[in-house]
Amino acid sequence: MKKVLLISNIVLFLAVIGIYLLFFLKKDDKKQFNTGSTLKQNEIFPIAYVNMDSLLLNYNLYKSMSEELLQEEEKSKANVNQRANALQAEMAEFQKKWENQAFLSMDRAKAEQSRLLKKQKELQELDNRLANQLVSKQQKMNERLKLSIDSTIKEYNKDKKFHVIFCNTNNDNILYADKAYNITNEILEKINAPK
Repeated sequence: MKKVLLISNIVLFLAVIGIYLLFFLKKDDKKQFNTGSTLKQNEIFPIAYVNMDSLLLNYNLYKSMSEELLQEEEKSKANVNQRANALQAEMAEFQKKWENQAFLSMDRAKAEQSRLLKKQKELQELDNRLANQLVSKQQKMNERLKLSIDSTIKEYNKDKKFHVIFCNTNNDNILYADKAYNITNEILEKINAPK
């Protein structure tokens, strides 16, 4: 009976010490996080994260490249639509002539039909080529942005010495993180600074 009482007292004593340490350690951690100092946070746990959506929305290079890509896409669509409308008008004219038997011969009608089908195929090829050019340009843009962001983060981290910097896209990758670990604004300042 005395052994059980002694063991329960020891367990109780250890639990009280554990709660005491947790309580005071938690207060110290909160004080360090609330300072907002990256250095203090870095000393505690050397990680950080960048909210990629916010970074891209405010990154000047991304904005200008996106605008350029959008303008090129609109120009391509307008070009294809203009040609498609002209082809549609020619096909309607062909249909009208066919119905009114306005062709001098069947060979002339077949030749006109072949010309229109060839024009339609060329239009589809143009549309595909322009779409592929846009995809290629977007891939090059993404590569350039990635290199730019990566090099800026590496340069930034020379002083900060984080062990890990996470990317949080659309709040998908990190379910919860204290704001003290968010270095997005610091990276934005560095990446948008005139060079």
